[in-house]
Amino acid sequence: MKPNEAVTALSALAQPTRLDIFRLLVRHGERGLCAGDISQQLETPKPTLSFHLKELSHAGLIESDRVGRSITYRLRISGMRDLMAFLSDDCCQGRPELCTPTQACC
Repeated sequence: MKPNEAVTALSALAQPTRLDIFRLLVRHGERGLCAGDISQQLETPKPTLSFHLKELSHAGLIESDRVGRSITYRLRISGMRDLMAFLSDDCCQGRPELCTPTQACC
């Protein structure tokens, strides 16, 4: 991941509603959620939600599939991994035990 891509992804997550959406989609994994369910669970109006989903998609953090009139959104795992790798690159400085997660990721 290039620095500009990381800035775009971090900027997308630096907004409370988008961070909530991202975390919700992380919990739902590969199944994802349709836009209506996201709107309902986060109590976010659909037009507002649409704007935030577009920003997360542009940042490469989520992806969507359309089936008929329904759009399902899900985490773009490679986007999240790329961001995490960028952020943690050289963080341990030869001491990998410093970067070991305390919880299982997915």
